[in-house]
Amino acid sequence: MLTSWIMVAFMIILVFFATRRWEMVPRGIQNATEAAVEAFYNLVVGVAGEKSGRRFFPIVATIFFMVLAFNWLALLPVFAVIGTVHEEEHGFIFSDCGSALCTEFSNPGQLSSPSIDEGDANANEEYEKAIEDGKTVGELFPFFRAPNADLNTPLALAIVSAIAVETWAIRSLGIGYGKKFFNFGGLWRGITKFNFGMIFSGVIDVFVGLLELISELVRLVSFTFRLFGNVFAGEVVILMFTFLIPVVVTLAFYGLEVFVGIIQAFIFAMLTLVFAIMAVAHGEHEAHEPEHSNEHAEPQPQGSLEAAGH
Repeated sequence: MLTSWIMVAFMIILVFFATRRWEMVPRGIQNATEAAVEAFYNLVVGVAGEKSGRRFFPIVATIFFMVLAFNWLALLPVFAVIGTVHEEEHGFIFSDCGSALCTEFSNPGQLSSPSIDEGDANANEEYEKAIEDGKTVGELFPFFRAPNADLNTPLALAIVSAIAVETWAIRSLGIGYGKKFFNFGGLWRGITKFNFGMIFSGVIDVFVGLLELISELVRLVSFTFRLFGNVFAGEVVILMFTFLIPVVVTLAFYGLEVFVGIIQAFIFAMLTLVFAIMAVAHGEHEAHEPEHSNEHAEPQPQGSLEAAGH
């Protein structure tokens, strides 16, 4: 939570300095900001159309840039490396660096931190030796972690995305949008008319509606764990390889995480956009169906009158 608010404050300050002095010919940070926003706006409009794109853009763009900022800023070296040490008989070996505990590298060539594996046969001897040397063994509990590596943040973003999509759908279709999930009309009519064909069709409608409701809930789960899983896995990989292999090799994983960060932000935002388009298109289709029915029904009386006149 703290890390999320810090990043949000950073984004607000960045946007403030980028937009406080507008120029007809943008340059510097204003140029970069306008280019990024305009490129994403053109993408949204190209997918959803001009009318729907302008409607969806604020929410979709907010999700994209927020997830992207969370993913990229979390790669800074202050995350997952500064915190408190919980002493245990296994874990990393910390030395007393004066006012704080810190890890040490084995040698300049290897650049890896010493640790004690729980399953190591010599774990007890290594632990006792570390204690005798005045060192501390345990696990690090960081003060700052990547927001998307905490399950609460992806879940909150998924809920916001779902609320936005359902709101757009209700505004397009009205309260009747609820029939998509709770369609008991056909079943009730079949029961009242004792029509087994209508009852069977009504049962299918009810079952399909329940499947739609389950799919909405599953969407929340998939949104949450897709983002959480990728970010958390990347954080673990970088942290573990930092202590196991030379630091220079870890830079390759940083490059990979930069790529994964923008891909995950893009997927999250684009899925929100696609689901919104599907909801609105379904609403517009349902709203136009009565109009098309009336258009096809109007010529029939006129044709019958002409036939009667002849």
